[in-house]
Amino acid sequence: MGEKVAVYGIGNPLIDVTAQVEDGDIAALGLNKGTMQLIDSARGNEILAHIQQHEKTYSCGGACPNTMITLAALGVRTALAGMVAEDELGRIYNDRLQEQRVVSDLAVHPGDTGSCIVLVTPDYERTMSTRLGVCQQFSAENVKHDQIKAADFFYFTGYMWDTESQKAALTAAIKTARAAGTKVVFDVADPFAVERHRDEFLELLAGQVDVVLANREEARLLLEYDDPRRAAIELAARCETAAVKNGADGSYVASSDGAVVELGAYRVDAVDSNGAGDNYSAGFLYGMANGYSLADSGRIAAYVAAQIVRRIGAQFDEAEAAELREAVSQGTWRELAAAAK
Repeated sequence: MGEKVAVYGIGNPLIDVTAQVEDGDIAALGLNKGTMQLIDSARGNEILAHIQQHEKTYSCGGACPNTMITLAALGVRTALAGMVAEDELGRIYNDRLQEQRVVSDLAVHPGDTGSCIVLVTPDYERTMSTRLGVCQQFSAENVKHDQIKAADFFYFTGYMWDTESQKAALTAAIKTARAAGTKVVFDVADPFAVERHRDEFLELLAGQVDVVLANREEARLLLEYDDPRRAAIELAARCETAAVKNGADGSYVASSDGAVVELGAYRVDAVDSNGAGDNYSAGFLYGMANGYSLADSGRIAAYVAAQIVRRIGAQFDEAEAAELREAVSQGTWRELAAAAK
């Protein structure tokens, strides 16, 4: 039996490897400057070998990991399951995850750890190469059922539906959670995931999920109409609780009894939208885990998302995390919401 946590997540751990390079390095590697491309493991190892002598920084990436890390920063006990390789990047990922106070339930598999290699040139342009590596090898045999049974919430994203082995793992995990009374939280996470798996996602919402989180485009693709308020109501009717994010216009939070609340967005000077959805999910789960109403959980979610878009990157550093934790616990989000009325 592992350590009991409030929120147990299964996701794709992708380590972000960031290096400062010159334009000549981009040319030598044959990369298109300023773009993001999916690559295979061989190509990833070629790029990593080229930047071996460059100064690099490492951070834990991936949609579900981002959510678990912010939850931990807010003081919620969390765990992350997923697959890394028996390589240096896998060891770094595991160490960094635990440094950020997330319980590591990562499994290991021969191969290469999933990574996003970010090459930053002197003009601050970012050229990204992403390889999924072994994270897609996570399977049903890697699921730790006792930990899921002991958790209050089980969280996963739509990205986990892209391989049969991951789908089997999530199916088994959901079954365990439902039997144990652990709330199942499904973050749709990506419009392209909906395009790939729409029918299966709709099946999930019919009795296997308690809480669904989606943005306006994901909801549109799922339900085939563009009305975020109506979408929140319908999605909640299919499960229990739904939140539909509407970008800078805020979000809608609904419950299965038909109640729906429109929440405004906090106005900030945004510099990077990367991770906004992941952090909204963290704020929403924080609220639910601490017994807040659905409306206040949505307000906390919006506040956390607003803070992450004020900085570069999808995670808060240690000082920012401490400030965020204090602000949320002190109810700063409530004061701002009242001032906006």
